[in-house]
Amino acid sequence: MGRVLAVANQKGGVGKTTTSVNLAASLKATKRRVLLIDLDPQGNATMGSGINKADLQMSIYDVLMGECGFAEAVLQTPSGFDILPANGDLVAAEVALLQMDNRETRLRELIASINDQYDFIVIDCPPSLNMLTVNALVAAQGVIIPMQCEYYALEGLSALVETIQAVSSTLNPELEIEGILRTMYDPRSRLTVEVSSQLFTHFGDKVYRTVVPRNIRLAEAPSYGMPVLQYDRQSRGAIAYLALAGEMIRRNEQAKPST
Repeated sequence: MGRVLAVANQKGGVGKTTTSVNLAASLKATKRRVLLIDLDPQGNATMGSGINKADLQMSIYDVLMGECGFAEAVLQTPSGFDILPANGDLVAAEVALLQMDNRETRLRELIASINDQYDFIVIDCPPSLNMLTVNALVAAQGVIIPMQCEYYALEGLSALVETIQAVSSTLNPELEIEGILRTMYDPRSRLTVEVSSQLFTHFGDKVYRTVVPRNIRLAEAPSYGMPVLQYDRQSRGAIAYLALAGEMIRRNEQAKPST
């Protein structure tokens, strides 16, 4: 059974989609079977994976609405991982889900039917705590939280942690924080170092040792429709996400009960 991970942060511009796409590509590079689910109506993860959202015949919206099956909507990206793509149609899902009896569990039910096909399923959440994000949190086992080490990011983090705890206590007892990823990291900044220290104080081992630095290649890659691993494998951004994939895999293997 694959491990289902939601990449979430209601604050925009923290590297959430960048993390989703590049983590999927890096996990694929380690020979894992990977599915990326784009759950953001902007479709940035779709475009950044090399799929043109304007050309989609079917998308995650159609699957959520029961208008097509998983196999009809899933695509393989040039990097080799699978994707359930998204476009602007997904905006309508927010309203449609509210009218469903299983509105919080729709995505979980979908994933349950294909979970055994993958080692990792990564869900790119929208930058808000709406019904799509709730679906992702109910479907996931772990939440990866990308964040910049700045003052306002801590406030947003506390709100997200409260949401995770609320979902865990009511709809998904398996849900936990998988890890906190420090993005756009600049160790020369005193504030960055102070916030980073506070994260370790409050969250301990939940903070990934891997940090993602500010990196030009990482910023350029989406405009070419590529994960940075495909765009420039030697860049600091590519090396960081490969290291993150390795750290995640080690953690998951250590967490498995010994037989």
